[in-house]
Amino acid sequence: MPLFPTPSELVARARADLRVGLPVVLGDAAILAAETLRPERLAAIRALGRPVLAITDRRATTLKAVAYDGDLARIALPAEADVVWIRAVADPADDLRVPMKGPLLAERGGSAALHRLAIALVKSAQLLPVALVVPLADAVGVAETHLLTRLAPSVTQADLLQHHPLAPVAAARLPMEAAEAGRLHIFRPANGGTEHYAIEIGRPNRDAPVLARVHSACFTGDVLGSLKCDCGPQLRTALARMGEAGAGVLLYLNQEGRGIGLANKMRAYSLQDQGFDTVEANHRLGFEDDERDFRLGADILRGMGFSAVRLMTNNPRKVSMMEQEGIRVVERVPLITPTNRHNAHYLDVKAKKSGHLF
Repeated sequence: MPLFPTPSELVARARADLRVGLPVVLGDAAILAAETLRPERLAAIRALGRPVLAITDRRATTLKAVAYDGDLARIALPAEADVVWIRAVADPADDLRVPMKGPLLAERGGSAALHRLAIALVKSAQLLPVALVVPLADAVGVAETHLLTRLAPSVTQADLLQHHPLAPVAAARLPMEAAEAGRLHIFRPANGGTEHYAIEIGRPNRDAPVLARVHSACFTGDVLGSLKCDCGPQLRTALARMGEAGAGVLLYLNQEGRGIGLANKMRAYSLQDQGFDTVEANHRLGFEDDERDFRLGADILRGMGFSAVRLMTNNPRKVSMMEQEGIRVVERVPLITPTNRHNAHYLDVKAKKSGHLF
């Protein structure tokens, strides 16, 4: 039926519901995001079944819980557990002061498929990757009675993480300090997700490799001039070099904090103040080192008519991702900027743990 939401539109709706604290019916279970859980909803969901807390293996390692399912652990929710306890399991902010959250009893046996999907959905909503999962005897009835978004039992992790190609929305001339001959292009995915941008300098030849930079949004570095990273200097240096060359394209992808979002990035910064490096902080939050999707950059380049690039990056992963997506990288152009006492350790970790070349 034309007016019925498509599976991808239902997933988008489910993400929004989780962010405001609503449960979502996924298969034969209800899930809630630990970060946005409220006491009255915890009490109501407990009346429907026995809750289990799904956490990633990264978070399980920090909490000394056994991840019997490999990539995740299913933690039985104690009868006395309240919202404060659940959030303490999800958020590592207070781990050093109160390291013992348990004992945490990890379940084993049976399928963890729904719990895996729940984590993937919560993570895609850029919330802390911890989900409360409650099996339901009548999932359809619960969804209809409480007007909850319901995802089909056949939904898979591939459906939740489906890549939606970007389409051009608008473009206009934009004179900039780096180059008066500038143009800003806006791209949007078909599922209504986050928009991404392309900054075109001059009139690059579509038949030749273009000088290009795939830049991930960094509000703290790009806008505030943070000294903790090299993002702002890299952005400005890349645009300046394109201006000097007379042509280039900078892709500005809204994947803040290596894809975990600004709120989680600030949580990671707080953990860094406790002595953890950037990778360790991500792991304590339950995320991987890097959650970005560089297919977005390839989409934009193709959409603008480019098939080959001279890629300005210190990250070999960006080179391989572009080539995997059919964009030929004829040259990796180093992008080295000055260090300072605030970001020297950060850059050292990027080199040693993430393979960046400086």
